[in-house]
Amino acid sequence: MASTLTTAGVRSAPVSSARWQQRVFFTSMPVAMAVAVFVGFAPTYYLKTAYGTPALTPLYHLHGLLFSLWMALIVAQPALVAARRISLHRRLGSVGGVLAAAMVLTALAVAIDLGRRGAAPPGVPPLSFLAVPLATVLVFPALIGAALAWRRHPETHKRLMLIGTLELVPAGIARWPGLAAVGPLAYFGITDLFLVAMLLFDLATRGRPHPATLWGGLFLVASQVLRLVISSTGPWLAFAGWLVG
Repeated sequence: MASTLTTAGVRSAPVSSARWQQRVFFTSMPVAMAVAVFVGFAPTYYLKTAYGTPALTPLYHLHGLLFSLWMALIVAQPALVAARRISLHRRLGSVGGVLAAAMVLTALAVAIDLGRRGAAPPGVPPLSFLAVPLATVLVFPALIGAALAWRRHPETHKRLMLIGTLELVPAGIARWPGLAAVGPLAYFGITDLFLVAMLLFDLATRGRPHPATLWGGLFLVASQVLRLVISSTGPWLAFAGWLVG
């Protein structure tokens, strides 16, 4: 009897440790992503009254509100799972699907407005830069849609949710002091450090990358590269000119 209890204790210890590692990692990652976005948008949105930045139009207020709600949701959801509030987690997940759809619509409207106003980092033609925010309209729903489709497979679901949310993070990082002048390559690169963290976590805990981390991460990085490749091509510039014209 004593031997059985000892064996059970030895077996349960690694399981408890693995669960603790999962909880810490998947609750801290969304927080770090939300902080990165908050720092970037603090002067123009979250703390704009303190910075005295120009007033925003209703479109940008709605856009900021929806995306802020998403960041709050992505922080709350793994915390609810850790607290075993699975029922509430699922109900909020349904709300999240509707929220994601609304975000795509406002992202499209904002991207077009940015193109019309000629907004772009220093030295980057506005029509070329339009490839960066406009791709969000495709990449974000593709990854989040995949995450929702795999919601009954928690290990896949939570990784795809994080990677889908990473599509939103460059917009905040691009607004960190000094980074706007460097261009998209810099804030894509910093964002992808979150992917590196996910890969390292998988290697440390599983011995190999999880398929969702691998394929979802490759999809995200490939979309970043594709934006940079097509942004100065004739067909893209013609399309972007038509879209904002």
